[in-house]
Amino acid sequence: MNKFLLVAVNAKFIHSNPAIYSLHAYAEERFGEMIEMAEYTINQKTEHILADIYNRKPDIIGFSCYIWNWNLIRELLPDLSRVLPDTDIWLGGPQVSFNAKVILEQFPKVTGIMIGEGEETFSELLDRYQRNDRADFSSVAGLCLRSGYTQPRETADLSRIPFLYHDTEPFTNRIIYYESSRGCPYRCSYCLSAIDKTVRLRDIALVKKELDFFLESKVRQVKFVDRTFNCVHEHAMAIWQYLYEHDNGVTNFHFEISADIIREDELEILGRLRPGQVQLEIGVQSVNEKTLAAINRRMDLERLEYVVSEIRRHRNIHQHLDLIAGLPYEDYESFGRSFDRVYAMRPDQLQLGFLKVLTGAPISLQTEEFGISYTEQPPYEVLYTKWLSYADVIRLKKIEEMVELYYNSGQFGHTLEYLARAFRSPFAMFEALADFYEKNGYFLNSPSRVYRYEVLLDFSSEADGGKREIYTELLTYDLYLREKMKSRPDFCKSLTDEDYKSFRHAFYREEEKERRYLRGLCQYDARQLSGMTHLEPFFYPMWDTEQMIAAPEKGQERYVLFDYSERDPLTKEAKVCVVS
Repeated sequence: MNKFLLVAVNAKFIHSNPAIYSLHAYAEERFGEMIEMAEYTINQKTEHILADIYNRKPDIIGFSCYIWNWNLIRELLPDLSRVLPDTDIWLGGPQVSFNAKVILEQFPKVTGIMIGEGEETFSELLDRYQRNDRADFSSVAGLCLRSGYTQPRETADLSRIPFLYHDTEPFTNRIIYYESSRGCPYRCSYCLSAIDKTVRLRDIALVKKELDFFLESKVRQVKFVDRTFNCVHEHAMAIWQYLYEHDNGVTNFHFEISADIIREDELEILGRLRPGQVQLEIGVQSVNEKTLAAINRRMDLERLEYVVSEIRRHRNIHQHLDLIAGLPYEDYESFGRSFDRVYAMRPDQLQLGFLKVLTGAPISLQTEEFGISYTEQPPYEVLYTKWLSYADVIRLKKIEEMVELYYNSGQFGHTLEYLARAFRSPFAMFEALADFYEKNGYFLNSPSRVYRYEVLLDFSSEADGGKREIYTELLTYDLYLREKMKSRPDFCKSLTDEDYKSFRHAFYREEEKERRYLRGLCQYDARQLSGMTHLEPFFYPMWDTEQMIAAPEKGQERYVLFDYSERDPLTKEAKVCVVS
């Protein structure tokens, strides 16, 4: 009996590959004994992956190909054909579906390529292998063979594809991916989803049954891979309502949505969800109207801002907003304006990405028109355009790193909010921070996590002169919001004086007798309470952001209690209170 090995090469260990699981699920009833699956990561050595595949002794191999793993797979293919010369090799996935003939010319040992959706195609291939009828591949729709393309494959009925998961054990500490729809009604020219213009929904009764599996298993996270989850209002509402009614208190669900089409009843149900139950990824990409028109992206920016603000008001949903640099008509200054407008929405994460020119996406046919140059190798990322020079791209890359380290890490929130007032715009702040890193060689020798506080202190003191004491307290506050430090950083004020020791000792002794601040820790004594919390003296009102920005007056020393037994579900920051 032939063995067909389905191979996934993921970007990280925590990822899984729903494509190979879907192929396996669709064909399992008839051909389950023929199928084996193997998952690797791009961080593994190719020689180790090669050896593992060889030891499995497959008769046929199928690779799931994407921009993040294509270089590694391409490196594997020639050696695989040497060590397994009698093994057929098939490719599939978005990386190879739109230039299949070229890839077959580059790799003469590859048997063929599965184009587009692969469930039915894979099942029919297994049928031919089971009958040892390799000559009949030309009758299988959805293939590119050396003799040419077979007839196109019609899109599948999504409700006929079996559920991918029966056991959560293989996905321990990994993200589980799930789809309740395929296709996208929008035509964004940089996206491969612009090709599939129809939206197909999985039957909502099936979806609810499958959600029950995740909820009963109490998996950590389920990431919906629907391209625009809320493009069909009734479908999105039914799922969000079901999650609200059946919350298990544990599982987080991730959705990619279009915020400007969110309706009021959707906002109402989202506002009722458990904090941390749902997170939303919202693609803004640009606020330049000419840019949006050029990439066929239509959205109501004012409505989007309203929706993001309303969701944020409830403090129960993590919002991740995206921007793309390198789009048509977006120069450096225009991108800065896009950045500032999105930053003003105060997302929990702001993703500063760069245009990737994917083969098959409509924008790949407009590169000459827009003067877009991009890398020859994956991920085919923009180098420059008519409006954005390569020097601009280099600088934006450095700004992106600053945004990741200082904003998206969530470790410097109060400091950044106060510091931003010293600059004409948030973009200018990150621009100046990138210049500071460049001047001091930090891009070459990246500071450790704790030392980044010291770096930001030096930068803030230089950029907003005469306020080092304020920034020292701000950074100390931000630091202890995240964790009780075992080793206190050098920039923090000393806590060795007798007044502090006396106050701290008295506070925990009193708290042991009468729980005024730590009512949830009644079973612990003073020594244990001091180990689970932290007391820090401040002269400025760090805990009152509005007061700090409006009138940061130095006052009487006050103590702040950081309680790490209670944390914000979204930010993971400790509960704080001012001790009187």
